[in-house]
Amino acid sequence: MRKKLAAQLFTLRNEVKRDFPGTLKELKQMGWAGVQIDGLHGYDPREISGVMKEFGLQAAGMHVGLERMKHDLEAVLEEGRLFGTKDMICHSLPVQLQNEPGYRAVRNDLLDISKKVSPLGYRVGYHNHDFEFHTSVDGRYALDYLLEPDLESPIFAEIDTYWVKKAKVDPLSYIKAYSNRMPILHLKDMTLDESSYFTEIGNGVIDFAPIIRWGEANGVEWYAVEQDYCPGSPMESLAVSFENLMRISTEVE
Repeated sequence: MRKKLAAQLFTLRNEVKRDFPGTLKELKQMGWAGVQIDGLHGYDPREISGVMKEFGLQAAGMHVGLERMKHDLEAVLEEGRLFGTKDMICHSLPVQLQNEPGYRAVRNDLLDISKKVSPLGYRVGYHNHDFEFHTSVDGRYALDYLLEPDLESPIFAEIDTYWVKKAKVDPLSYIKAYSNRMPILHLKDMTLDESSYFTEIGNGVIDFAPIIRWGEANGVEWYAVEQDYCPGSPMESLAVSFENLMRISTEVE
């Protein structure tokens, strides 16, 4: 399982802005096998690709805005080629699209993009928050609508455990609908108190052992760990999450 653990770089957005190569080096020294790209912050993708190869870090997909997928697709594909990943994941949606007409438009856009890139070996995915559970489309959660199977133009799931829990849905039960349709699973924990805030993996309310056990049996290729906000050093929070995942992995094996 260790070879499937990736740090989502949104967690370290301030650190990579200051020193992207140095941050990658520290993550590799910590033990992470990969990173999930979340913007380059002005760095040349060729430089970052070279640094990742130098340190032996793989890319666990790229988070990409929908507008960039639509209007800068060739550059996105080139970055995927440089980073050695076939996964481009729509990471969020603006408020104006968080409604029934918006979700219908987003699905059409993602299907169109998938139709273009799937023959080239790339995969289009969608990363959820809790707001997709607050709107219904055709009598079901908007997230279910967005991720409805389409064999010709597949849209892959990237389910985020924290946001599912935030929507008062059980993460383990929910991900079971995406067997072999979720190459990347987002691991994110929730505090034990009433604030239901972000915390390190293994320090909160979510039981990750059965989630990872399910992932190992159902086609998950990467477990991307993200903590949107950290009480202190984001790097220290990722170290805690990594250590706890190593402990949890012994329960899974």
